[in-house]
Amino acid sequence: MKALILVDIQNDFVPGGSLAVADGDAVIAVANRLMPSYEFVVATQDWHPADHQSFAREHDGFSVGDVIKLDGLDQVLWPAHCVQGTRGAELCADLDRNRINEIVRKGTDRNIDSYSGFFDNGHQKETVLASLLRKRGVTSVDVMGLATDYCVKFTVLDAIREGFATRLITEGCRGVELKEGDCKRAIEEMCQAGAKAATSEGKTGAR
Repeated sequence: MKALILVDIQNDFVPGGSLAVADGDAVIAVANRLMPSYEFVVATQDWHPADHQSFAREHDGFSVGDVIKLDGLDQVLWPAHCVQGTRGAELCADLDRNRINEIVRKGTDRNIDSYSGFFDNGHQKETVLASLLRKRGVTSVDVMGLATDYCVKFTVLDAIREGFATRLITEGCRGVELKEGDCKRAIEEMCQAGAKAATSEGKTGAR
């Protein structure tokens, strides 16, 4: 069985949100169009405590975009986003949530970020995503969402490591692009790891 993984299509990541991805709301229509074609749809949801250590406001003298060491790992500092229980953390209202079978929350530990839907950034703890997929007999996944160069990339890389045949739906992704070319490099890295990059019609491509 093939599943669709929707990565972090949340209010804070679309225009008007605290960590808005340019044109991020464009992925909603792609998701809504695709979901009826899958027996199993999982959405990941960033779900941070208010004092999450990836937030620049938690570190005096540092600004958004700076890189620090957090729990021994390089950590980009972000604006406060997707705080548990806030509107910004909610899945976008226009997303057809009735077709989502499961929601997997991540980033709940204040001391380590979790870009991937499968693991935290240090691979110390795993979410329930892999077990949910295996229980449903899923062997391949299509991945799309926000953002190409962070949470989508790491979700795709971990899906491959977990043994799932993985396809990136490029038209359903948008990126942060802290540095010019980050999205292109992310797609190249995913493809080199074994992902297939394709449009929803199955044509190969990149965005």
